[in-house]
Amino acid sequence: MESYLTSAIKQFQYYKSLGDKTFEQLDFDELNKEFAQDANSISIIVKHLVGNMLSRWTNFLTEDGEKEWRQRDLEFEATFTSKDELIKNWNTGWNCLFNALEPLTTSDLERVIYIRNQGHTVIEAINRQLMHYAYHVGQIVFIGKLIKGDQWQSLSIPKGHSTTYNDKKFKQTKSKKHFTDDL
Repeated sequence: MESYLTSAIKQFQYYKSLGDKTFEQLDFDELNKEFAQDANSISIIVKHLVGNMLSRWTNFLTEDGEKEWRQRDLEFEATFTSKDELIKNWNTGWNCLFNALEPLTTSDLERVIYIRNQGHTVIEAINRQLMHYAYHVGQIVFIGKLIKGDQWQSLSIPKGHSTTYNDKKFKQTKSKKHFTDDL
């Protein structure tokens, strides 16, 4: 169970880094680009993620994860006025998450917490949010890639480079470590 907590935190850090690396490639107008009516821009997805993170991870062991003060519908309105503001909010949400997870111990993992009055073990809640954030970060990266086209700097193994990447990996000594340790 100790390795679960470490792995979950590293996974969250990885998905945050994918967002960070996407933001580095885009300007504010690009972060607000919508491809269709009622489609979410990266900016709106970030706003939604931040709202979710603050609601879910603030006092998450003692309060329902859907806070009364959360106004979820407003998360889908574009209100950021600058890229710096977007990134500041992004980091605030992630800091809330990491501040909630890092003090956990294995004895906390089977505790029951609530999201919208539905009981979850802490493990279930972590898994739920990990998948939710991966889903939306994937959208962020995909939209960024669409916007940049051939100017996109790949965040994983670029097309056509799998053999080179695998050759390098298989030349290393086998070891047990998290896949993000080499990133």
